[in-house]
Amino acid sequence: MNDLELARDEVSRSSAGGAPFLLCFGATILACAIASFYIPREQAALAVMFQGGLALPAAFLLERRMGWGPMAKENPLNALSIQLAMSQIVAFPIVIAVFDWAPGGVPLAMASIAGGHFLPYAWLQRTKTYVWLAVAVSGGAMAIQIALGGRAFPFILIHMTACYWIGALFVYRAARRLSPPRPSTARA
Repeated sequence: MNDLELARDEVSRSSAGGAPFLLCFGATILACAIASFYIPREQAALAVMFQGGLALPAAFLLERRMGWGPMAKENPLNALSIQLAMSQIVAFPIVIAVFDWAPGGVPLAMASIAGGHFLPYAWLQRTKTYVWLAVAVSGGAMAIQIALGGRAFPFILIHMTACYWIGALFVYRAARRLSPPRPSTARA
């Protein structure tokens, strides 16, 4: 095994394969879907746009519980990991524009950006689950939008949540295969 493979293993172990992020973002997206049945569309769209403000810190906390130790500062993939994680932010202007033009399109825009965001994680986390997740999230959102038109808003969000949570199971399992067993907390 070479240094790059060891670095990728450490990324997967320390982040639990990204499962904490999928779980937390799935939860906040689902909360927005539920709220969208009760609040005006513009407010629901704003909630979707900014739900990451709650999901991100929760995901970092959960990552510390689920991961197998922190990533070393000298890991050569440290900077790349951060850049990949933040890559969605550069696409956020289109979400703002969609909100201005048609707030009902915000879930489709968010799903499309998320799909593109997931692709590089297939390499970084060593699992094809992220390829399937990218296709399922963005392609599924587009299919729902075409099928339901103006009624698609909450259903795209529910679809995203389902994809995220199912994906979390698979990426966690993949990361666990790269990780040493956790020490037992049972007393002898």
